[in-house]
Amino acid sequence: EMSEMSERSKQNVAHGLAWSYYVGYLKIVLPRVKKSMEEFCRANPNLLACRKTWKLHILVPLSCDVYDDLEKADSNIQYVADLTETILARAGTKKRVYKHSLYTIRDEENQLWHCAVEYATPLQSLYAMSQDECAAFSREERLEQAKLFYRTLEEILKGSKECADAYRLIAYEEPEEAETHFLSREIMWHLRQEHHEEIAMLEGNHLDTPSMALDSAELNLQISGSDLPQPLRTDGF
Repeated sequence: EMSEMSERSKQNVAHGLAWSYYVGYLKIVLPRVKKSMEEFCRANPNLLACRKTWKLHILVPLSCDVYDDLEKADSNIQYVADLTETILARAGTKKRVYKHSLYTIRDEENQLWHCAVEYATPLQSLYAMSQDECAAFSREERLEQAKLFYRTLEEILKGSKECADAYRLIAYEEPEEAETHFLSREIMWHLRQEHHEEIAMLEGNHLDTPSMALDSAELNLQISGSDLPQPLRTDGF
């Protein structure tokens, strides 16, 4: 009976996608991210000066609107190179390749920042399901599933020792009116926080808790009436 209720309310969809994303991908690649960054930095010593940014920045748009080409999403984001590949035998596939792309992010003052960034790919599945009559996902249900996916993934990663300090979740709700450089500004907010964290660590100071509100307004990640609102900018650290 509980299983049928869960299926009818579609509560199991986002939960399953989050666990599959973690077990089938993040748990494999995140423990290797810093090593890839180190190897790239040896060949390009001036690009990745801030070690706190040596992690995978995972974009979680709650609209589930995922671009295959980040440069088309925002012209202030430009591809630089791919990091060192991880090649493993996986589920019958010989030499399966896992890799991440490094990007340049141009800020409002035309300064260049560098980071590895990509979308959380399961959001593409949520979006596709909302377009498929068989799945019968409404736009409101898709938004609720995206929020649940984010919260589930956040909790999973918080409990993962292998992935500690190797990721940063960047969840956001896009503004109603299109903004040309919204995405680059959102990423820059996190890169600046990481930069401040490194400075504070080197100086032996404690940072004040950063503002947890979005630039426009705080987004409520409440899933049901019984859940407490959850802020977006919590990254498991």
